[in-house]
Amino acid sequence: MFLEECEIIENIKISEDKYLLKVKSEKSYKYTKAGQFFMLECKKYLRRPISVHNADKNILEFYYQVKGDGTKNLSEISEIVNIHGPLGNGFETHIKNKNLLLVAGGMGIAPFKFLINKLKEKNNITLIFGGASESAIKIIEYFDTKNIKLYITTDDGSIGDKCNSVDKTKELLKENNFYLIYTCGPEIMMKGIIKLALENNIKCFASMEQRMACGVNACLGCNIEIFDNLDKEKKIKNAKVCHDGPVFDAKYLVI
Repeated sequence: MFLEECEIIENIKISEDKYLLKVKSEKSYKYTKAGQFFMLECKKYLRRPISVHNADKNILEFYYQVKGDGTKNLSEISEIVNIHGPLGNGFETHIKNKNLLLVAGGMGIAPFKFLINKLKEKNNITLIFGGASESAIKIIEYFDTKNIKLYITTDDGSIGDKCNSVDKTKELLKENNFYLIYTCGPEIMMKGIIKLALENNIKCFASMEQRMACGVNACLGCNIEIFDNLDKEKKIKNAKVCHDGPVFDAKYLVI
């Protein structure tokens, strides 16, 4: 992992409270994997954990939502930002010639641009992206979706299908055979996706969203429960999302 002072290329508002930050990286971009995150410096506030949205050559992208004073401060900077990372475990991307399903809800789309770019040349990609309204899924306009199957769902039907991501996943599983499912989004959505994956004997990787304090395995702020084993007893232990995740094999998650 690295500490870098990065030049900001752009820090633009995508919709309402959602922003896209692009920075120049000299070192850390070389070691960044889809699904990892960085701790970004917010002046006067603790660093904030932000997923890597994309890494292309020496450009790192971060898609984030303004939720409080720290991220509001982040949305206002325009010249230099200090980043710490890459951190955590990323997605499995060494896959070839497979049908893969990606299911994102809301801000859960954040790590998927990089993931899609890693997978699409050697696999058949289907992406389900759900949000509350058209505004919530506007970031998709910044994706290259030419060679993937894209399904948009919104709660209000303002664009795409009027349903949620879980319902759309049920529909597609009846018509397609997927080798693997990747998911990220609200907890209730991911629980639904993981349940469908387990019921259909499909391997699933889930990127967990959890409040983080340190981001570097030094505290207990992002603990979740996982199964230590999958035998009859299924013993449970604690895991740290920042260190053991944020990406987990879903069959080990206690949901």
